[in-house]
Amino acid sequence: MPNAMKRLSAKHATVAFTVIVAVWLILDRITKVAFDNGQVGQVFVDNVLGLFQFILVHNTGAAWGIFSKSTFALGVFSVIISVAVILWFASVARKGQVALLEVISLALVASGGLGNAIDRLAYGYVVDFINCTFIDFPVFNVADIGVTVGIALLMISLLLSIFASDEASAAADAGKGE
Repeated sequence: MPNAMKRLSAKHATVAFTVIVAVWLILDRITKVAFDNGQVGQVFVDNVLGLFQFILVHNTGAAWGIFSKSTFALGVFSVIISVAVILWFASVARKGQVALLEVISLALVASGGLGNAIDRLAYGYVVDFINCTFIDFPVFNVADIGVTVGIALLMISLLLSIFASDEASAAADAGKGE
């Protein structure tokens, strides 16, 4: 079994989840505070490896400006989703063994959602500062990375679980035929 699919006890999964949420949330807050001390539109570092720049943006909507000026509603939605993810994790952890990859993915989604919710509800905007210069992509932040990577890892975890389950069923079926 790959390490990412390693099963953790409820206690270890809860500790790992809590640590990841706390560390990611702290990293998000530190970076946002550091960049939010500038002027909106200010470029702090330009042309990093020809891939991105650090520029301050106050985002009152979601990606690509959708739901612009819906900051409060998006903040409430982020809190609801984050709480739902935390409750889902608690439910899964309570039942027993949890895959490490699932713990990591859910923790990243929860902390990313909470990080952006804090901005939306406290400031009325999200502090974004990472701008990809090689592609037309919305400016984003550490919380956004957590949500995106967390969802991708959750999909991978679910696919690995399905394949592992299929393999176990095939092995069980092969054993019955003997």
